[in-house]
Amino acid sequence: MPIDPKTWTREEIERHSVDMRQFIDFRQSTLANGMRIIEAYNSSGLTFTILPDRGLDIWTAHYNGTPLTWISQGSPHPPDFGQTWLQQFNGGLLTTCGLTHVGPGEKDDVTGEWRDIHGRYSRLRAGDVSIERKGWIGEANSQYILRLTAVIVEASLFGEQLQLKRTYEIALNSPIITIMDEVTNLGDSPSPLMMLYHFNFGYPLIAHGTRLYTDYKAVYPRDKVAQAGIDNWALYDTATPKYEEEVFFHHLRGNRTQIGLIREDSELGILLTWDTDNRLPYFTQWKNTRQGIYVCGLEPGNCIPEGQNAARKNRRLKLLGSGERIFFFNALSVMENRGIHIWHEISSKQPKFKPIEGCHLDDYAQFAQQE
Repeated sequence: MPIDPKTWTREEIERHSVDMRQFIDFRQSTLANGMRIIEAYNSSGLTFTILPDRGLDIWTAHYNGTPLTWISQGSPHPPDFGQTWLQQFNGGLLTTCGLTHVGPGEKDDVTGEWRDIHGRYSRLRAGDVSIERKGWIGEANSQYILRLTAVIVEASLFGEQLQLKRTYEIALNSPIITIMDEVTNLGDSPSPLMMLYHFNFGYPLIAHGTRLYTDYKAVYPRDKVAQAGIDNWALYDTATPKYEEEVFFHHLRGNRTQIGLIREDSELGILLTWDTDNRLPYFTQWKNTRQGIYVCGLEPGNCIPEGQNAARKNRRLKLLGSGERIFFFNALSVMENRGIHIWHEISSKQPKFKPIEGCHLDDYAQFAQQE
């Protein structure tokens, strides 16, 4: 008889165990290089590693032993502002970009300050790490919930005073990672806020024949390289030497958006859900099927990766007022077999939602692919 954790009840588990860490936990430890790590696991087969010293982002991730992401050589790298962002890139399931700059390295048009690619966030250390065992909740105590919370500060004397409180939530028998962020401006002046969730996926989830499904109004190529590949933006190819990355910006529909990344021949997929409603109205697709560094990104954001200078010029730059706070929600779900078929069936029957408000990409419209 197959073992199915989805059928386990509280009464059944408590008859056989006195410690829920047997089934679900956030387990903290320290690597030989001094890096703190937190191993997350539950009974669904989902495991992932969180890096408190790298913005509380996610490094490795597996589902029933199958890797979901790509990692760089020698990672996880301890934070080092003497190296470039690209040298410090761990890969991993989530690299948060921001909080005041997302895009290529640049010199500020006004102050002359230098900003490295994708900002400082991913090299900031988390503090106040805590685990909250919510315990059994829901109808008939049907689900056991665990939360991990920490605080990350991006601040500079006479500059920004931003605080991000991040919470991860996992459930006993669900292959779902929920990420809830609360960003607060503790300073006395408005601050630029550029926030992009760089979810990274690799082999074997990404392979020849993997397809991305989005409910889009339009898809915009970033540059001439992407223009050449616009007809195949949804399809991923085999690993190719010296492949040149392609980047597409999607104008999506709905206030809570879902996109599916599915390897059709193996019936393995990812469902990514987030709140748009003018909080994360942009979605960037990064295709990088290059041999060896075979990693592709799905990136909800309140911006596109154009840099603070360009965002200000193009009127896409968001400001967070003094004392203001904003909440962001993302959920990543692993799908397989029947779950993929159900998602396809539900998606095909959904009505067309309105295009997301606050997504302004007219300057890329010349070569866009419309619905």
